[in-house]
Amino acid sequence: MELPDFMKYGSKFSKKDFAEKIARIAKGAGSKLVYAALILYYTLQSDKVSATNKAMIIAALGYLISPLDVVPDAIPIAGLADDLGVLVFVLKKVWTDVDPEIQVKAKKRLSKWFDEDEIAEINELFESEK
Repeated sequence: MELPDFMKYGSKFSKKDFAEKIARIAKGAGSKLVYAALILYYTLQSDKVSATNKAMIIAALGYLISPLDVVPDAIPIAGLADDLGVLVFVLKKVWTDVDPEIQVKAKKRLSKWFDEDEIAEINELFESEK
């Protein structure tokens, strides 16, 4: 499967749309998707991040909130799997720019929407790298 040109989704990103989408899908999407999105969102706000990495992050977050996906969000499970795949792909690319404080901030935010068991699932995001 060929990945779409993620940069075209950069124009879809806005703070308001991002917050609305995350709040709406938080329980249904699972903690992994929300955690990855929050880390990218908070990393985007850092002035330590290169313009190239910021562009990738904006494109990924734009893809997340765009109604035009490779797999429509209305399709249960699979509809959000492509969003998670894009977010994790970009997260791995920019991981060196992610401060530990950002991870803590994202986990703290997750605790408002998820219980401890659901939050524990975020540890699976990078298990394939071990």
